[in-house]
Amino acid sequence: MHPSALLDLTTELVRTVLKLDAPADSIVSQFFRRQRVLGPRERHVLAETAYAVLRRRTRYQHLAQSGHGALERRLALLAWAGDSKPLRAALGPNEIAWLEQIKAIDVNGLADKQRHNLPDWLAASLRQTLGDEGFWALVAALDAPASLDLRVNTLKARREDILAELQALGIDARPTPYSPWGLRIAGKPALQKLALFNRGDVEVQDEGSQLLAALVDAKRGEMVVDFCAGAGGKTLALGAAMRSTGRLYAFDVSGHRLDALKPRLARSGLSNVHPAQLSHERDERVKRLAGKIDRVLVDAPCSGMGTLRRNPDLKWRQGPKDIAELQTLQGSILASASRMVKSGGRLVYATCSLMPDENEKVADAFAAAHPDFEPLPVVECLEKAHVADAGALVEGAYLRAWPHRHGTDGFFAAAWQRR
Repeated sequence: MHPSALLDLTTELVRTVLKLDAPADSIVSQFFRRQRVLGPRERHVLAETAYAVLRRRTRYQHLAQSGHGALERRLALLAWAGDSKPLRAALGPNEIAWLEQIKAIDVNGLADKQRHNLPDWLAASLRQTLGDEGFWALVAALDAPASLDLRVNTLKARREDILAELQALGIDARPTPYSPWGLRIAGKPALQKLALFNRGDVEVQDEGSQLLAALVDAKRGEMVVDFCAGAGGKTLALGAAMRSTGRLYAFDVSGHRLDALKPRLARSGLSNVHPAQLSHERDERVKRLAGKIDRVLVDAPCSGMGTLRRNPDLKWRQGPKDIAELQTLQGSILASASRMVKSGGRLVYATCSLMPDENEKVADAFAAAHPDFEPLPVVECLEKAHVADAGALVEGAYLRAWPHRHGTDGFFAAAWQRR
């Protein structure tokens, strides 16, 4: 495709995602379905440029003020993720000169908000939590692309064998530093074309998400519930840990999300998983299982602020009011799910959020209201699940994984045992 046409399409995509009226990943997918002439490299340029605009929106909007023409075109030029040499064929001399001027600007001399590219409320909260040094380290991590992590399906394969197979294919892979099942891949290979993926030997799953399954530490023959299962990444990890024995319920209020589990479940070789759509957190199914379940994982609906490397639009599409509403919902879901845990059973509450209001505050409030649940030592739980360097993942009584400290998405988890 001629660079002018590619730049025009990129400008159109940037204009669409900046409306912030739907998740960016769904907007990009719909856009590509309408533009079937695009090849893989062109799709990569469009998607990465759009995500770069979302990631650094405040900075680019500030820098774009000095240019001319459509704002979205200027933003696309500032964030361009493709080869810059062919792009010059699509630009006039004034645009080329403007870009050269922008390149000469020292980003470190910009105002804080143009450096961190976060809404004020979020920057203030994270700064209070992490301090100045930790805050800027997190900003740098959120500005970088997320890694591609795989979880080896231990029901079918061993990590060392999959590692060797990937390396034989010329794919740069290495074991994840914490998860005993994880592999980290350099770049973005076409996994769907690999036999090891289609055999169900691996699943795409961030290492932080794998750690949540490790904290649950499901055993053979148990009854286990993944209460907010979604597309089932952690469900599949739990099922493999159970060696496809016992009974594993995958509950969610969204049938659409549970539908995404079906092809993954078929590849996994698991026969102990029972997906079911709930009408709400107090569904009749929950009542029937009261006091019967060995382990319950509540990976609650949250702001997703721990996934900003992958979903940078989330920081612009939410605000403090949304966090407050989520906190109320999270407390309600956790209290309802806890009723299923039997005496001696384990309850794990988790989010992929960085916000204390969704994490420590929800866990602390639950503990205060439920004295029949005793906090579990997270370090010991992780060590028993063969998580390496478990102490590095714990803050106070809770698991806390950070992009800048651990190279994972941001995750929080608390664990209790019912007396």
